Amino acid sequence: MNGPVIHDAHTLPADDNINPYAFSVDLDGQWFLQKGKMVAYYGKIDFQGIGLGRLDRLIAGSFHSPLHAADWVVAEGRGKMVLADRAFDVNSYDLDDGNLTVRSGNLLAFEPSLALKQSIVPGFLTLIGTGKFVAASNGPVVFMEPPLRVDPQALVGWADCPSPCHHYDHAYLRGIVGGVRAHTGLGGTSGEEHQFEFVGAGTVLLQSTERMMDAIAVGETGGTGS
Repeated sequence: MNGPVIHDAHTLPADDNINPYAFSVDLDGQWFLQKGKMVAYYGKIDFQGIGLGRLDRLIAGSFHSPLHAADWVVAEGRGKMVLADRAFDVNSYDLDDGNLTVRSGNLLAFEPSLALKQSIVPGFLTLIGTGKFVAASNGPVVFMEPPLRVDPQALVGWADCPSPCHHYDHAYLRGIVGGVRAHTGLGGTSGEEHQFEFVGAGTVLLQSTERMMDAIAVGETGGTGS
């Protein structure tokens, strides 16, 4: 019977998955890293908070989401970083002069060659430019082409297409229950009642479950640089 594979700094892959739930970043310079998403690292790496002064030029060019500044750090140096998020699926994606919007809780890390901006859709961030980023999902990601309607809980993000519109089923809005919801905001929604509607060219990223990943509050988890 074969034993477990034991990695070290030399055997970890370079910018690739270790397994479906962990990703190894080959750091030689700088990456933006969401707090709580790094589980281990090799090498000489420093972690600087957003807005601490020394990295103002880098941050001014790549980070344009002040509402999320407290959730992120800059990893700087040389070594290997292992990224993971509560045993969710983790994958890397390459943007080539692209525009991709992703749920903020799913985004783990990205190269400074990409610019991060605040999306007009609450709870989402937009990456613009050319470079690599790492994101997690609750189950494998499925890539779909518009036009389509998407369960909000299943939506991971969308690339190179307009922001979605809200679509509500007619039965959801009518009757006594619909009236109560309209006036109080009470009552849960499901994909059968409320969807995001995408039109035009582009790609929509879906996770293969309706169970949305919960974002972790800043400071809830510990760990060096996280």
